[in-house]
Amino acid sequence: MEPSTSLPETLRRLDELITERGLNRADIFDVQALAAKTALPATVVRRLVKGGKPTPDTVSDRVCARMKVVSDAYLADTGKEMKNLAADLHKSLGISDVWARSVCDGKKMPNVDLLHHLAAYFRVEGGERFFTAPADEALNRVLLPVLQKLEGPDTDPLSQLMREYGVESAHMRQDGSMTRDQLERVLKGVLQSVLPQKGESGT
Repeated sequence: MEPSTSLPETLRRLDELITERGLNRADIFDVQALAAKTALPATVVRRLVKGGKPTPDTVSDRVCARMKVVSDAYLADTGKEMKNLAADLHKSLGISDVWARSVCDGKKMPNVDLLHHLAAYFRVEGGERFFTAPADEALNRVLLPVLQKLEGPDTDPLSQLMREYGVESAHMRQDGSMTRDQLERVLKGVLQSVLPQKGESGT
């Protein structure tokens, strides 16, 4: 996936695929899941996926806010307390417990070197850029793999066959109130009527 693709372009292409394939937009743009993956507030993610602009901020604002989100998530996942995390960072990175706590609480801005090590410690995707990127770039980074998967080779034989013969499942559901299971049964019947059966010549 080309890294130069902007969020508006990614959203446009995703919306086209959602319409074309009759997908559920809420599944693709799951606000809570995207917020967790980007360390962005859900309100910001919701505004961005609707085509809105990110609120102006500074790099320091981004780093501090996202560091707190990542630290809080880490504590929730591991069951550790902040004092344990601070002690571990002191041991691993050589910073004081007080400074570690302030950084993880989002109260202090770490320098570039420390941010690099914190990104590795918390195993965030994108390294330091995870914390410093503007909100639209951060969301785009997470949505691009989704777009790549949807635009990739189709592994669903039913969808592939329907597109080959110009049949849109979304249109059939809308026009005939036909579910996917019903579509599968119809197509199976059609295939069974044209394919050679067992015992026939050529099998």
